[in-house]
Amino acid sequence: MKKSDYKIHIIGAGISGLIAAQVLENFGYCPTVLEATNEVGGRVKTDIVNGYKLDHGFQVLLSAYPAAKKYLNYENLNLQELLPGASIFKEGKQQVIGDPLRKFSLLFSTLFSSVGSFSDKLKILKLNKAIQKKKLDAIFSSDEKTTLQYLKDFGFSDKMIANFFSPFFSGIFLEDQLETSSRMFEFVYKMFGEGTAMIPKDGIMAISNQLKNNLKQTTIQLNTPVKSVKSNAITLENNEELENHFTIIATAPSKLISNLKNQEIDWKSCDTLYFTSDDKVIKKPLIGLVADETKLVNNIFYHTSIPNSNKDSKQLLSVTVVKAHDLSEKELITLILKELKATCNIQNLTFLKRYQIKKALPKLSNLQYELSSTETQLTSTTFLAGDYLLNGSLNAAMIAGERAALGVIKTLEDGLIVDELISDSR
Repeated sequence: MKKSDYKIHIIGAGISGLIAAQVLENFGYCPTVLEATNEVGGRVKTDIVNGYKLDHGFQVLLSAYPAAKKYLNYENLNLQELLPGASIFKEGKQQVIGDPLRKFSLLFSTLFSSVGSFSDKLKILKLNKAIQKKKLDAIFSSDEKTTLQYLKDFGFSDKMIANFFSPFFSGIFLEDQLETSSRMFEFVYKMFGEGTAMIPKDGIMAISNQLKNNLKQTTIQLNTPVKSVKSNAITLENNEELENHFTIIATAPSKLISNLKNQEIDWKSCDTLYFTSDDKVIKKPLIGLVADETKLVNNIFYHTSIPNSNKDSKQLLSVTVVKAHDLSEKELITLILKELKATCNIQNLTFLKRYQIKKALPKLSNLQYELSSTETQLTSTTFLAGDYLLNGSLNAAMIAGERAALGVIKTLEDGLIVDELISDSR
């Protein structure tokens, strides 16, 4: 059989699925991607609402991600940088802190802030130095503890943890107790230190669209939900059967394979709400953090603080909530508006849209950075891809997609079951 004759299906057109398709193409194969929704991207999507581009949750690309540097053309994404710092709101007051070694303009505001003690600020420099020297394999082989315990063991004060680390990393980890593994903390901290947080001018989905547009030999079938996967066939929700040689499942696999029914992935959720206003209280491209554990709002960001392609002249504000709640949408909006006024002096907002993201990040333990192609193999013809195999990040999604594709290629090109495939196709 020619490489182009193999029927290789990828289920899910998220980042992992798109990377898997690219790797297969690079080796001369012509896969088909089956996507249940009407567009690619998975969790990395952007909508246009009233002329504004709204990402599905506040998301940034960390430019230091090794896999992102490998698979993305940063220049063509028209990436806009956020400053390496944060604007912290507490008791109606606003303070700016950041990394003065990377942005000198943040030096004095950081030195004179009351976010933490002078000792805390020295420990920040010590932490920076320690993590930048630590290699990725060392980070992911370290003993795991919670991020909160890690920070306490490092000697940070409760004040510094409450005022900076908790709101900042709660927004990244999507949980407000800092229970996430210290491996993830060190990895994310290292990525922030080695690069910048960036957002494409056209929204985060520009990443997904670039990966899609790079594909030249891949067929993408949208609005094609899959019911089940077997070794030689895929059954769609409409009961149509597709002949199949190999499958890469780049979505939650448990609902597609009968013997995985009890292996559901646990997920972290969040709410992101968008508002417009006439002005902004954070003048620079900085994330705003609410340093008050009694508040529901965790972090805010003015998307109009960086160059963007929004058509309206008003300011666009996203508000992220990571705490669990049982409020109706109306109650949630009312409480958020009240908190923003009292804590951040933000008023006169117009609500645009709410994203209730129930599967925002996989909830994982024993986090890893790498896996071999054979570790993605579920059966002789089925492979798994997705960030849930490693750690909850765009970088991990890319690595897992690459490894799954290499697993298919290795199986084919090692001749392990080629004869069986040829006989099945006759």
